[in-house]
Amino acid sequence: MKSLIKKFAQIPGPSGYENQIRAAVRAEVEPCANEVIVDALGNLIVRWGEKGPDGLRMMLSAHLDEIGVIATHVDKKGFVRFAGLGGVHPAYCVGGHVRFLNGTRGVISFEKESGLKKMPSLDKLFIDVGATSPGDCPVGVGDVAVFARKYQELGEKIVTKALDDRIGVVVLVEALRQLHEENLDSPHELYFVFSTQEEVGLRGAGTSAYHINPDLGLSVDVTSTGDTPKGSKMEVRLGEGPAIKVRDGGMLSDPRVVDWMVSTAEEHEIPCQLEILKGGTTDARAIQVTRAGVPVGCLSVPCRYVHSPSEMVDYGDVEDSVRLLVALLSDQVPQLEGEE
Repeated sequence: MKSLIKKFAQIPGPSGYENQIRAAVRAEVEPCANEVIVDALGNLIVRWGEKGPDGLRMMLSAHLDEIGVIATHVDKKGFVRFAGLGGVHPAYCVGGHVRFLNGTRGVISFEKESGLKKMPSLDKLFIDVGATSPGDCPVGVGDVAVFARKYQELGEKIVTKALDDRIGVVVLVEALRQLHEENLDSPHELYFVFSTQEEVGLRGAGTSAYHINPDLGLSVDVTSTGDTPKGSKMEVRLGEGPAIKVRDGGMLSDPRVVDWMVSTAEEHEIPCQLEILKGGTTDARAIQVTRAGVPVGCLSVPCRYVHSPSEMVDYGDVEDSVRLLVALLSDQVPQLEGEE
């Protein structure tokens, strides 16, 4: 999977501009699919399998888009001001490199009025593309860029941009491929959704869930870790397996779904962790409140430095995430209708 991770992570796809990464994913999944559609919001929806007597219509979602920036103003000296597309943090921007979708590259710096003692806000940052005036600036208002960072392997760790959520996309692609190529039985009708505009409001997952009307939904996304010096106080660490979400800043997983995911991991001897994330959320939030409501859960890949240009995952966690997802999709799901 490493070559696929590298390939997907390097393709630009900021929120609302997912066409290039969608085309690359479609090329990988189309040979395995019973049906492929691209809806009006750009979501790639792949159907596989048929619903058996004890099966469910199940939606799996990983988002295509990555955080980015959009040009809002070019000043008289050619410096580009910008706003974030998604959760862009100034601490991760200064000194960073960006690549606009038109091919222009630039470096981010900041106004020096406050010195180096205080982190500047986003409106104090600018992108230097080497221009001297608006006339020779190759970037204009509305042009969009993503962070530029090469793929690296540090031992068993993978570092690159856009692992949020290209790593989830890879997990879905590989799970679909294994189900199809190994002729694995599943009692479910499965919809693999590669959603758009997650970083700006979970928009693609909401419209996809309305279209599919699933009996159960699972998102596959990254989550933060608590294993760095003075980092977040949470019990998720790299190298200890995929995380099963209990709660995040936007939703509570259905306890029956959590129990099913944990028991499946234990049955197949797959290491896993329980995740409670204080802030942020995933596509599961949008799926959960679609139509009359959907039981949901989330399979999270532990990731350091989320929403930075240098996100980091452990390759073993990625492999175990695929193993767990395939095991879940191959098994029946406990009764989820009505009260427990």
